[in-house]
Amino acid sequence: MEDELEDRIFYQTYISHMKLLSKFAVGLPLNTSYFSYIWRLIRFYIIKPEVVLLTLFLVVLFMYIQAVEVWSRSLVNKLRLSVTSSIPTKSQKLQYFKVSGDFDKLSWELKEGNIAVYAVQGRRPKMEDRFVVNENINGTGVHLYAVFDGHGGEFAANYARDNLINNLNSKIIELKQLISKGIDKNTVNKPAPPSPAIGKKSPASPASLEKKPSFKKIVKEEGVRKQSGVITDPYLLEKLESLPRAITREVKPNRTNSAPIPPPDITSYIDTNSTINFGKLVTDEVLAADRLLVEAAKKTMDVAGTTVLIALVEGSKLIVANVGDSRGVMCDFKGRAIPLSFDHKPQQSREKKRIEEAGGSVSFNGVWRVAGILATSRAMGDYPLKDKKLVIADPDILTFDLSDHKPQFLILASDGLWDTFSNEEAVSFIKSRLHEPHFGAKSITLQSYYRGSLDNITVLVINLTNHTWV
Repeated sequence: MEDELEDRIFYQTYISHMKLLSKFAVGLPLNTSYFSYIWRLIRFYIIKPEVVLLTLFLVVLFMYIQAVEVWSRSLVNKLRLSVTSSIPTKSQKLQYFKVSGDFDKLSWELKEGNIAVYAVQGRRPKMEDRFVVNENINGTGVHLYAVFDGHGGEFAANYARDNLINNLNSKIIELKQLISKGIDKNTVNKPAPPSPAIGKKSPASPASLEKKPSFKKIVKEEGVRKQSGVITDPYLLEKLESLPRAITREVKPNRTNSAPIPPPDITSYIDTNSTINFGKLVTDEVLAADRLLVEAAKKTMDVAGTTVLIALVEGSKLIVANVGDSRGVMCDFKGRAIPLSFDHKPQQSREKKRIEEAGGSVSFNGVWRVAGILATSRAMGDYPLKDKKLVIADPDILTFDLSDHKPQFLILASDGLWDTFSNEEAVSFIKSRLHEPHFGAKSITLQSYYRGSLDNITVLVINLTNHTWV
């Protein structure tokens, strides 16, 4: 009996609440003059066929623009290109996107014979990748391919492309000419004569024999300097520079008093069997270009840097030089992925030990970074870190005999690709798309972008399926 009474009470309470809610929800009459007026306005101005069609068209157009990322600036630039630009020649195509003074571009491509390159700016505000394709350098039979992944600006990548590559080309041509003329083996690897500045005390220069200024004059000059608030005394500057300090993004030009390093004898790059020692040549040229790059960057206080990935092919011999985290991969005749280079990352035990011995540190800031700044432990440029020897430009050199591997293709790419693809995935992807116009380079670049790569992406593919290996 009590249970039935409780059920009735609960039911009556529920009905009462529902009646109150219903009365509150439908309490406002919809047939009032106010709602009728609003409905007439909507029906007269909005719910008209032309208005509905125009709205649907604008929505579809906006969705299309969002999907393909075509904005008005890109459209204007393309119209400008079609109106003002002439058809590029082959030599102009090989200028490796010198974009200084040009309008912004979102993608770059090159197709020459069995070489294809595709690059996209991606989600970065600027394109800092550069690439080089130099087939059969001046008829020497040496082919050069390179990828530079700049960071902190375009200065370092442009410098490496313009200076390092030109120096390598010149040295290769000169060495080939010497070999073709025939060189006395006694002159090969002959040590360069010692510099007179080394091991011999030079006579005092007239400037050093000048009379030193008096103490009174020094005190007077120091008073003027103190008023300006700038420390210019050489002794104090040397003391300040010798003090240890944390690496920050602060940039100040340093005074360099080191004498220029003389270039090595050109014949030191020729082995006894009259072949070029490409490993030694590339190493010396990269380090020499890096020294000049750092000096030039200090003058303009430009902190930019770049990775370096260079592949030299002569006959069946492949030499790969790597500085940083751009990467090369080879697909051999069995379809296996063979690494052509290995990334230089701060968290690697060898790199971390070197950085800590130089007084630096490796910390995690999204990714592992040198001093919390740079995500690669080797690069050209980056002079604030280079001065402390936390970042070096020494390349790793790997040599391959292509007649043993009989490769189907080679891939050289910036780390924008390798952020979303493993070596095996990239080889498998390209292998199934070698029939495409760009040998899969365009497809894998766009696929990397769609997978969420946040960096510039540059992919260079060398198709060797039709090559006959001896």
